[in-house]
Amino acid sequence: QVQLVESGGGLVQAAGSLRFSCAATGSIFSIYIMGWYLYAPGKQRELVATIDSGGSTNFANSVKGRFTISRDNAKNTVYLQMNSLKPEDTDIYYCNVLYSDYDRKPLGSWGQGTQVTVSS
Repeated sequence: QVQLVESGGGLVQAAGSLRFSCAATGSIFSIYIMGWYLYAPGKQRELVATIDSGGSTNFANSVKGRFTISRDNAKNTVYLQMNSLKPEDTDIYYCNVLYSDYDRKPLGSWGQGTQVTVSS
C-alpha cells in the first residue's frame, strides 16, 4: 500500500505562482510515472503534467510554458511549479503515481487532492 501526501496549493491572484509537492511512502520498489491530474466527479480525468523515471515530461497544452514538473527520486516526491496562473486554472489537482511493489506488481495510487483557486 502506498500513501501520497500532497502539500501546497491555495488561493492566489491571477499571474501569481504556486508550488505543489506530492510524496509517496509505503511499499515501493520502483516509481515509473508521477504526475498531476484534474479529476472532477462526472467528468473525464484530465492530464495536467507527468514525469517519468527518466525525467521525460508531458504537459496539457493549456499549461505548457507556464507549469513545470520535477521529481526527486531519492525522496519519491514530485513537484509542480505553477506560474502565470489564470482564473481558469482553478480546480482540484490530484497527484497520481504509477509504481511497482516488491512483488513487481504494477499499481497506481491517487492523492487526496489539492484545491487551487486563482482570483481575477
